[in-house]
Amino acid sequence: MKADAWRGHLDPMILAIVQAEPLHGYAIMEALLERSGGVLDLPTGTLYPALRRLEQAGYLAGEWSTVGGRKRRTYRLTAEGQKMLASGKEDWSTFRAVVEGVLGGARQA
Repeated sequence: MKADAWRGHLDPMILAIVQAEPLHGYAIMEALLERSGGVLDLPTGTLYPALRRLEQAGYLAGEWSTVGGRKRRTYRLTAEGQKMLASGKEDWSTFRAVVEGVLGGARQA
């Protein structure tokens, strides 16, 4: 699948991943890969800027921790992030219906 196909939907997908529990960047990347059946194999150059952007927008809150002598940043969903996720799900539902309507053939009146 081309990267352009999911562009614009990455932020809600990231928010959906951290909705259940706070995760660090690599765990988010792995969860995206797993939940997408191996399709979303994001490079770190895509994921980490998105995480920073979501944190700066107030949709994620991050905090540093040290695990096994390594520092890592763990992200959790904020109340504003929950609202953005709900909006992203609505947008996706509309987008999906439009694409299915067009690609699925003519609609019956």
